Amino acid sequence: MRVVVVDDQALVRGAFRVLVDSAPDLEVVGEGENGAEAVALVRDLEPDVVLMDIRMPVMDGLEATGAIARLGVGTRVLVLTTFDLDEYVFGALRAGASGFLLKDTPPVQLLDGIRVVAGGDSLLGPSVTRQLIEEFVRREPAGAGGRPEPPASLDVLTDREREVLVLVARGLSNHEIGAELFVTPATAKTHVSRLLMKLGARDRTQLVVLAYESGLVEPQAP
Repeated sequence: MRVVVVDDQALVRGAFRVLVDSAPDLEVVGEGENGAEAVALVRDLEPDVVLMDIRMPVMDGLEATGAIARLGVGTRVLVLTTFDLDEYVFGALRAGASGFLLKDTPPVQLLDGIRVVAGGDSLLGPSVTRQLIEEFVRREPAGAGGRPEPPASLDVLTDREREVLVLVARGLSNHEIGAELFVTPATAKTHVSRLLMKLGARDRTQLVVLAYESGLVEPQAP
């Protein structure tokens, strides 16, 4: 799996390069010190994953994540942040990031996170999904008219697919969705795949964001 590391601190980039290159199935193919370089590297190299810092000069990680998503090359962005629930993480998820990790994440977990994101899954556990997205929704409340009706794109979903989307938004895995709906994990996976295709979402993280933004799922009380 081919990885690009983007951080404005050379020592941090070097440390991540050494760590990633230590894994037999991962390889750092490029480094950048700002978001503009990240976009250029993705355009030229089309890596599987970008490890993306948020606060950087020239172009921050938030803007770079959106630009990379618009390239349509299939590269996944894994946001690295110093603080849990960093305010910029919400914008990064909306822009197209597939997940986030803290910079002090243990090395083994970071490497596993890269593999998860490269495989097309989102890197948000159930508790993190609920906490992160609900906080995201609270920070951007609807106008005086209340939360919007689900967009027309949700009209293409069957009742069962809407059920599955709600469960995805709650952070459930395919196994947990299967148990909830009394179907096999493989059937649950098929439903999720259809959701991704019908809604044009890149991964489960984007499905979660869409479920909350559309009003299909409401944030729970703090």
